[in-house]
Amino acid sequence: KSEAWFAIADDSGLSVDALDGAPGVYSARFAGEECDDEKNNLKLMKLLEGLSAEEKKAQFVSVITLVYPNGDTLVARGECPGRIIEVPTGENGFGYDPIFFYPPLGKTTAELDPEEKNAVSHRGNALKVFYEKLKEAGYADK
Repeated sequence: KSEAWFAIADDSGLSVDALDGAPGVYSARFAGEECDDEKNNLKLMKLLEGLSAEEKKAQFVSVITLVYPNGDTLVARGECPGRIIEVPTGENGFGYDPIFFYPPLGKTTAELDPEEKNAVSHRGNALKVFYEKLKEAGYADK
């Protein structure tokens, strides 16, 4: 009897327009291999010093990929648009949350409660797209 195996992977990061998409896949280690959230945030804020709010547009991005046994893939991308601010604000979340301002709610993602954040997050948005693609492929109800 043959069994089919699927592989699912995801990755997330912060993409800043003025930095051509950086830090991107290097978001967790943007300030170096031995960095922490504070060092990453400080480096990012320093790089964006002097830019207008409009020039500090950014988005959290999450991509989920499923690889079928035959090698075909299903890819889903979700984003949460916002901008980088100069003063860290909020106590929730982690990473870039204290400096990522989400305009529709007028708060940083570190100021959002878990329900608010889950409703707008890049991961949540990617999962919604992923589920819709699974349904289209006939797998969502299995």
